Amino acid sequence: MTDIHIDTDVCIGAGQCALAAPGVFTQDDDGFSALLPGREGGGGDRMVREAARACPVGAIKVSEPAG
Repeated sequence: MTDIHIDTDVCIGAGQCALAAPGVFTQDDDGFSALLPGREGGGGDRMVREAARACPVGAIKVSEPAG
């Protein structure tokens, strides 16, 4: 399982994450990045890391939980 964190203070709503991994990311009513319900751990989508790299302001962090 993967930990995904979106820094909402940094997000500018570019939407690159939703384009790269539409099965995990969406945009909220204000246009900012959000995780789809039930996809908080990425759901095994191999594009999650690409979505984080595509973010122009680095608002998305993806990590493997310790343990």
